Amino acid sequence: MDFDIMSSIQGMTDALVAWAPQVIAAILVLIIGFWIVGWITKMVGKSMDKAGLDQDLQPFLKSLISVLLKVLVVITAAGVVGVEVTAFAALLAGAGLAIGMALQGTLGHFAAGVMVLIFKPYRVKDLVDIQGQLGHVDEIQVFNTIITTLDNKKVIIPNGVATSGIMTNLSSYDKLRVDLNVAMPYEEDFDKVQGIILGALDKVANKLPDAPTVEIEKFDEHNVLLAVRPYATPGNYWDVYFQSYREIKKAFGAAGIDVAYPVRKIKNI
Repeated sequence: MDFDIMSSIQGMTDALVAWAPQVIAAILVLIIGFWIVGWITKMVGKSMDKAGLDQDLQPFLKSLISVLLKVLVVITAAGVVGVEVTAFAALLAGAGLAIGMALQGTLGHFAAGVMVLIFKPYRVKDLVDIQGQLGHVDEIQVFNTIITTLDNKKVIIPNGVATSGIMTNLSSYDKLRVDLNVAMPYEEDFDKVQGIILGALDKVANKLPDAPTVEIEKFDEHNVLLAVRPYATPGNYWDVYFQSYREIKKAFGAAGIDVAYPVRKIKNI
């Protein structure tokens, strides 16, 4: 009996000694892996804060990312110990494939949202033109980007749609060119009208000091069409746009310049 007990103890000791390196390695994988997961989750949280992601979604997303990464760490540690994880991994892969097929479009929008957060083609409060929708970015959500248009409409654009076409970020630079068109009668002198317009633009409060362009763009049927191009910051773009037209109209009125309009002549027969 004593011999059997000693043999069992010896066998257990030998097994522990044989398994010790794998167990220690697995423990190290868990410790280091969980630390890395915590660091990644923290960095993702900071990126979400900078991107202005909805505060209600951030805990859910960080938790989801943490759980998924920790599962990968546990599977890796089990493999180090020598536990057969092939069947388990195959089960996870099959379930993931089934869910992915069912939510293909939604997951595509999620992936696009992640890309937006990482590469930052636009940020919250930026003035953007996405798929023909011009407005300021209010939120970058998991699946959608929400913008408020200049006429105060809330537009929800799926992230996959937002990133699949051409997008224009009007806030990428400190200044924007404000494109205006002014009609000048053919009988007026261009140099005179140019001076009047430049004087009117000097009265625009929020215009940037960059020299504006006032040149002939084309000859219309009834007027000479002038290209008027002052500069503004993204935040003051529309203030400069409307105020410029207002000041030019006042200056034309004070100078007695009448813009031509179509006149239909009726001949007496």
